[in-house]
Amino acid sequence: MMKYSFILLSGETEGFLTKLQELGVVDITRSAKPIDDCSARMLDEAAAAKKLIGRLEGIDYSKDADKEAIMKACASASVKSDLVSGAQASLAELAELEAAKNAADKEIKARRPWGEFEKSRLDGLTELGYIIRYYSVPAKKFSAEWAELYPLQVISEDKATVWFVTVSRKDEEYRFPVDNIPAPEASYKEAQATSDELKAKICSLKGLLLKYKDAIPQIEETYRKGLVDLDIYLAKSSTESAAENLLSIMEGFAPVENDAQLCEAFDALGVLYIREEAVENDNPPIKLKNNRFVKMFESLTGMYGMPDYGEYDPTPVVAVFFLLFFAMCLGDAGYGLVLILVGLALKKGWVRISMFDGIGGLIATLGAATTVIGGALGTFFGMSIINLVPEGSALHSYYEFVGSDIPTPMGELPFQMLLALGIGVFHICLAMIIKAVGYTKRFGFKENIATWGWLILIVGGLIVALLGVGKLISAEAIKWAVIVIGAVSALAIYIFNTPGRNPLINVGAGLWDTYNMATGILGDVLSYIRLFALGLAGGMLGAAFNDLGLMVLGDGGVNWVFFILILLIGHVLNLLMSCLGAFVHPLRLNFVEYFKNSGYEGKGKTYKPLTK
Repeated sequence: MMKYSFILLSGETEGFLTKLQELGVVDITRSAKPIDDCSARMLDEAAAAKKLIGRLEGIDYSKDADKEAIMKACASASVKSDLVSGAQASLAELAELEAAKNAADKEIKARRPWGEFEKSRLDGLTELGYIIRYYSVPAKKFSAEWAELYPLQVISEDKATVWFVTVSRKDEEYRFPVDNIPAPEASYKEAQATSDELKAKICSLKGLLLKYKDAIPQIEETYRKGLVDLDIYLAKSSTESAAENLLSIMEGFAPVENDAQLCEAFDALGVLYIREEAVENDNPPIKLKNNRFVKMFESLTGMYGMPDYGEYDPTPVVAVFFLLFFAMCLGDAGYGLVLILVGLALKKGWVRISMFDGIGGLIATLGAATTVIGGALGTFFGMSIINLVPEGSALHSYYEFVGSDIPTPMGELPFQMLLALGIGVFHICLAMIIKAVGYTKRFGFKENIATWGWLILIVGGLIVALLGVGKLISAEAIKWAVIVIGAVSALAIYIFNTPGRNPLINVGAGLWDTYNMATGILGDVLSYIRLFALGLAGGMLGAAFNDLGLMVLGDGGVNWVFFILILLIGHVLNLLMSCLGAFVHPLRLNFVEYFKNSGYEGKGKTYKPLTK
């Protein structure tokens, strides 16, 4: 990155920032969050526009019972000039009208048993000194004898309930075996008229909302403009004032490859600026440079945090191991083929799922890796591939080995479990090598002697152990290698871990570091068993659905329908659950085990140039 410092007259600041937006490559140092009421309001407006877009995109009245009325209303509807506030007001009004209609429909249901009547005429009986009481009782509890004892009239009834009224004089003593209920406020016809009126208004509003939905591109432009305006406001607010507020001073960064173009533009504007190579202390923004394959995984690095300016970019390593871990956790070649098809459909635009926008290529790549690893481990839609190849063939022997138990000092362990642990050991060793090299480059060798000591002890010890197990070196060579590795690493860890400090303090610090490494490394390595466990669980669940389907199939016939349904539903559920685990757990292995042992901090700022 190149660092640019600008000195401008205060009145020229806004115009200069607008020019930087047009250039689109200069990242002006600014706040990432609102800094005052004005910027908070601008952010809220942009957020409201984005939320509105999502709500409008979800509108679909194609299956609405009143579709024709809605489309007719849409044809004649007109939107407000302020699309955002207009659509928001319409959505709020629709919610109120729908709530009112639901209340009216409930009132219709409550009044319908009382039939159609004129409330004023019933009120006239009250004026004449009579009281009408309303009752609703279960049909089983209604007694026909009540009509012989009281002036009673059944209004309506069904299999479950009887609705009736009684009439008595106000001055008469009155008792009835059951309690009465409140009188209906009016005839159900009046509630029906209210509901119909609300329905017409709702159809009109739905038609208007369809019109607003057609205006989503303009609302998106409003949203983008709001973000651009907020960005330039924050950039302007971050400038420092000098010479009694007559001058504005600001700082920005841009990639080195754009330096010549920017200098030419700044010279043409007559701007006073100072340019220099950015250094780590400047805390410049980070723009990752990766090839097409690795770029797909940059979002994973961004989820944790961008590297510091002097720190290495972990994305190339994360890309390779996340891909491998995902494939091992999913572990089914058939599911991999499904992911390839889904990824291609998303990438080509055949299917649109907003949450997966832009990652169709990544899904297809993960699917391809799963197909290869799943095929290598011997699972295809829950079936063991070994049962599909001829016995005695080389392929059959290979799958027998992959599914076998291997003798170890701790007893026989599954080959795939040992494979997962072996990959974990390699991953952690690679992290330690990267940490040693990266820290030495950033802070110097003197500050990282202990780091190299642990690297020599662990990685060197593993290499010697592997050479010894493979009988590639003699016992005498192993003895001297162990002595040299032990002596060098002990001096680095316990004596020279912090040169210039009291040796006794160094020894104490080394012992504490030893405790942390001994407990931490073991736990980190064992974490990689999840690569075996998740793949095994998904495979067993897929096999269980296969067995269930075969049990239902029986002799065939109509059972083929249920067989296909069980396989389809079962494998879709298993694929979804397995994909969730295959995403989360590899992410954890990279973010926790790998980043911890590689010393990655991820506290850098993302490169965000002012742009239109």
